[in-house]
Amino acid sequence: MKPHKDAFMQNILLIVHAAPHGSERFLSALRLATALHAVEADAPRLRLFFMSDATVGGLPHQSDGAGNALQTMVEQLAAAGVPVKLCRTCALARGLADLPLIAGVGIGTLPELAQWTLEADKVITF
Repeated sequence: MKPHKDAFMQNILLIVHAAPHGSERFLSALRLATALHAVEADAPRLRLFFMSDATVGGLPHQSDGAGNALQTMVEQLAAAGVPVKLCRTCALARGLADLPLIAGVGIGTLPELAQWTLEADKVITF
């Protein structure tokens, strides 16, 4: 019996702590996520979880000096079905939890992150 295709799919979790502005780590995380999502053969299951100052990256209408490239990348990943979550505790601490978010971005919890971590074959942090 041939194994189901999903049996060999990698499960990759990207945890982003870096603020979207001030360094290139947030951008690097999105670039890697975009490249991983673009893999056609053996495409991985990808999840993004923004913590700490990275939660600001879930807000729309920020000028990043590159034509809102960060928002566009987050929108494209979310629209393609990649789960993008903001840490609830981190969002609350920064007054973001009740603000409108980029379409497709949601608020996540630490138990949810714990489950994603247990299910991941690889966890990458930025």
